[in-house]
Amino acid sequence: MKKVNIMTAEKAVEQIEDGMTIATGGFVSCACPEALSKALEERYLKTGHPKDLTLFFAAGQGHRDGTGGDHFGYEGLVKRVIGGHWDRAPRLGKLALENKIQAYNLPQGVITHMYRDIAAHNLGTITHVGLHTFVDPRKGGGKLNAVTKDDLVKLVEIEGQERLLYKLFPIDAVFLRASYADEYGNCTVHREIGPLDVTAMAQACKNSGGKVIVQAERIVEAGSLDPKLVKIPGIYVDTIVVGTEEENMQCLGMPYDGSLTGEFRIPFEDIPPAELSQRKIIARRAAMELPPDAIVNLGTGVPEVIANVAAEEGIADYMTLTVEAGSIAGVPMGGTQFGAAANSMCILEHNVQFDFYQGGGLDIAFLGLAETAANGDLNVSKFGDRLAGAGGFIDITQNAKKVCYCGSFTAKGLEIECHNGGLKIKKEGARKKFVKEVEHVTFSGDYANQVHQPVLYITERAVFELRPEGLTLIEIAPGINLQKDIFDQMEFVPLIAKDLKLMEERIFKEEPMGLHK
Repeated sequence: MKKVNIMTAEKAVEQIEDGMTIATGGFVSCACPEALSKALEERYLKTGHPKDLTLFFAAGQGHRDGTGGDHFGYEGLVKRVIGGHWDRAPRLGKLALENKIQAYNLPQGVITHMYRDIAAHNLGTITHVGLHTFVDPRKGGGKLNAVTKDDLVKLVEIEGQERLLYKLFPIDAVFLRASYADEYGNCTVHREIGPLDVTAMAQACKNSGGKVIVQAERIVEAGSLDPKLVKIPGIYVDTIVVGTEEENMQCLGMPYDGSLTGEFRIPFEDIPPAELSQRKIIARRAAMELPPDAIVNLGTGVPEVIANVAAEEGIADYMTLTVEAGSIAGVPMGGTQFGAAANSMCILEHNVQFDFYQGGGLDIAFLGLAETAANGDLNVSKFGDRLAGAGGFIDITQNAKKVCYCGSFTAKGLEIECHNGGLKIKKEGARKKFVKEVEHVTFSGDYANQVHQPVLYITERAVFELRPEGLTLIEIAPGINLQKDIFDQMEFVPLIAKDLKLMEERIFKEEPMGLHK
């Protein structure tokens, strides 16, 4: 093996030429190659080059503060963006919503598999994931605005079954993050939250004839790295850049935490009980759906509180929590550490975790509840002037054996009060979530019924079930007025179950519910 080129970030990004397709690694605020992305941004602002790039990424990167993907957020620097989750890069999202760039949103898990298929020179990534959602060519093909014309997704039939073919393309350069690199370019990621997609991305770029540029924490002597820890072999790598301490933070703005890498474990008792609020009420009702020994995925927001409820109720061992970034049997983290988990028993590659998810490995998934229609359609990806992106939502929700959507009944300003095992609405939210038609179909209720998938929609005041005839109200909180607090806060009148029940009073009391049996 020959020794790898080691240079400054400023020198490394000179390899990026106008019109290239560049892929960037990282998961939200974790493992972002900040030194490289920042240097590219500075070069463009000084020289106007490179320009007309195509940016390609799976998980969203950044913290809505100019980091991560927003280093590319300039008209002229990029002409096209293909991403799985957009919310962490609002500058990029603004360009897309203003029709200033071509923009696509594809399922995050599918993109992780596209890396592998590009590396293998396959004709495309063929999967059922995305059928009947906004990614389906019959509903827009993942295009986010009027200036985006090229079809990247094609509907095909194989062995009598509908599938989506995601078209592939060469990758001219990748920016990746590593922990240590040796003089031959062999790189470990042992101080990151997981391996993510670094191997597949490096292979895809190398086999496309592109430039693999890796930001590392330090350079070590050749032969000194444990080969089992090396996730990017030196034969793939063109350039190594040593980032600063700040640029190499495990997660943006956060010091290194060994409990997220398996270096040590923290006591589960450190998980605090959540205060009684609408979030806890919803999480408690959701926790009641846990089957024994469930393999679970928790989404961001309200679903995160289910882990706190499970710990408080002593039923944490009822479930094995997983995170799409790769962790299994840990405690998922939030904020800038989202994607990581403390005390994991295994941390897989991002794309390998999605193999399991897409094949139906999850017993139950708890995801956030946003815009919901009468037929069970859900939108979490695009709301007027805000572009969130689907992330792994489609991959997870289309394939879990059961899905529970968890969120408040209305948004923007909702205030509630619990009293004697009942619920009172002190101030109603200004925005209705249950609407006649969703803006973006991130989850198809009709498709879920077609494949006989059980689906619940859990709020602080009501629980709905998806049935073949439509969204059906099956539970209402004690103290809630059916007309005033439910029907009047919806744009449609739901079906009502003949055996409509009251939600259990223990959900609305301060003391633990006693779920441990």
